Amino acid sequence: MSEKTKNILEWIACFVIAIVLALLIRFYIGTPTVVQQPSMYPTLKQGQRLILNRMVRTFHEVPQRGDIITFEAPSNSYAHSVRAEYENEPTNIFSSFVYYVLEIGKKSYIKRVIALPGEHVKIEDGKVYINGELLEEDYLQEGVTTDSKNPNLTDFTVPDDCVFAMGDNRQQSSDCRSFGCVPLEKIESKVWIRFWPFDLWGEVE
Repeated sequence: MSEKTKNILEWIACFVIAIVLALLIRFYIGTPTVVQQPSMYPTLKQGQRLILNRMVRTFHEVPQRGDIITFEAPSNSYAHSVRAEYENEPTNIFSSFVYYVLEIGKKSYIKRVIALPGEHVKIEDGKVYINGELLEEDYLQEGVTTDSKNPNLTDFTVPDDCVFAMGDNRQQSSDCRSFGCVPLEKIESKVWIRFWPFDLWGEVE
């Protein structure tokens, strides 16, 4: 093998290793993203750039109430039960890699966790009650009320393997009020740091 060929192969190997490492970090540790919708206003605004912590998926951590998470968008925007529906799953290893790792053709939502597995949720008179107690939501803008968009999701119990999440901008958020509670296995990450704009740099709450 000539020295030139050897050098080319070494560069190719380095390139492949770098891509594999980048994909592993992106899938298991963290990745940047851009806020594209107004559903989390005023906490998050369109165009802001975030770093997502994907360790919650790696270690199968159950998020806490108030955490802002990202999760795979359900296949149906309106659930016929309490649980969100996922019907368009990849059918083979290659399509799973493209969908889950490269995230080509996959849509995700950013929402705030409101209720945890096994908790009772009631939406009434524009407010949210968890296990019979009024939920204090200081992160909402003054005057914002909460309405259920699905009769199945007005008075219900969150399944043991799911969470109930909503956007802070309730009137402009497609969330669990319509498509149902999100299975824990569909949670992709927790919003960690806002790094743009620079004057808002820091952890997101």
